[in-house]
Amino acid sequence: MLETLSKVFSNNPLIVSFAVIGITMYVAYVLSDKLTKGRIHGSAIAIILGLLLAYIGGVLTGGEKGLSDISIFAGIGLMGGGMLRDFAIVATSFGASFDEIKKAGKSGVAALFIGVILSFVVGVAIAYAFGYRDPISLTTIGAGTATYIVGPVTGAAIGASSEVITISIAAGLVKSILTMIGTPFIAKYIGLNNPRSAMVYGGLMGTTSGVAAGLAATDPKLVPYGAVTATFYTGLGVLLAPSVLYLMTKAIFG
Repeated sequence: MLETLSKVFSNNPLIVSFAVIGITMYVAYVLSDKLTKGRIHGSAIAIILGLLLAYIGGVLTGGEKGLSDISIFAGIGLMGGGMLRDFAIVATSFGASFDEIKKAGKSGVAALFIGVILSFVVGVAIAYAFGYRDPISLTTIGAGTATYIVGPVTGAAIGASSEVITISIAAGLVKSILTMIGTPFIAKYIGLNNPRSAMVYGGLMGTTSGVAAGLAATDPKLVPYGAVTATFYTGLGVLLAPSVLYLMTKAIFG
């Protein structure tokens, strides 16, 4: 019986991966509701569970791809790979309208540039403090601090090593989780209670998943507004990091 199930799972890896992700999301949202009363969004808990499963998979197999190194979960490697990641970026971007971002006025546009550049500078400073000196590594980690999507895209464009790209993704994930968890707690102190402030906040923070989850835990009505500018933030980061910001970093540290 177990052998038959294992064979079925191994022959349908992508279907199994959707089932695993679905179950993980369900458990995460139950834990969010029952243990934290929604203060920690289900998405944040889901990411933590995903990292835990990846660690367990790596320990059990001694491999390098986490849970996907186990044959019956091989589809998770495809589901979490570059193809579906890029599809998600494009799909999210198609949902954003430039007419909407104009509603935030000059403050919304300024927030985009300030958010990308400030996050990048902080990431470069941290990378430098940990001993990285070459412009490619500094740029990639700085881009990852902007978002975990901009990091690998930038790293692939300028030729960063897989180790550095992994670090950039980790930096972006930390930022995303902190944004998810912290948004509900700081919302009342920064006036995050209207569409315009949500758009500015999304432009400053930039991590679409973190902003969306954090705003959902604060006020679900604000999610579309924050997500719009956060999406533009990702696009701006992908444009600036491998080009302008890389050249600036190279000029300073090269």
